[in-house]
Amino acid sequence: MTNVMDIIAQVGIVPVVKINDVTKAVPLANALVAGGINVAEITFRTSCAAEAIAKVSTECPDMVVGAGTVLNVAQAKQAIDAGAKFIVSPGYSRDVVKYCQSQGVAVLPGCITPTEIMMALEDGLNVVKFFPAKEFGGLPAMKALSAPFAQVKFMPTGGVSLENLAEFISAKFIYACGGTFMVKDTLINEGKFDEITKLSKLATDIVKEIRG
Repeated sequence: MTNVMDIIAQVGIVPVVKINDVTKAVPLANALVAGGINVAEITFRTSCAAEAIAKVSTECPDMVVGAGTVLNVAQAKQAIDAGAKFIVSPGYSRDVVKYCQSQGVAVLPGCITPTEIMMALEDGLNVVKFFPAKEFGGLPAMKALSAPFAQVKFMPTGGVSLENLAEFISAKFIYACGGTFMVKDTLINEGKFDEITKLSKLATDIVKEIRG
């Protein structure tokens, strides 16, 4: 579990991927790795998500693949069985958290209020997703929350772009950023994997420049 979280922190950005065509999963993963991003979250927003996770897990050994938009234990189990190494949820489900912990799988639940953060801390978590980041106040909101919860770090998702990535990554309370700007639907569906690699490299260069 710790190793996966270390990788997420080191890379600094987690692509949030929606796969509509499972044949695109492996080329996409390879394109991300070529750009320096060896971690990705495949969302459970499509019917082929579990199959895509399984293909990436077995055919892309350099990629740490996780599952996103996990809403319940059944989806968490399906994702983990498919090979997901971490689970991301848009909100806080104690059942999902406890199940992932019982399986030794890293979990990043969504927390945007002090109450949810306190629940996470009670369950032994100190890294949480902040979603949708832009709509819930972005960096100022997370900075305010980090005052009483100095031990907590956030993974904002929603509103992160290549243009503001440096601002997010520079904040000491940011663990990593979730983003879609390098894996937009049009890029994936049209097979523009070279562009995905290019955008991924631009993102990792920003992270490296700031975090070393």
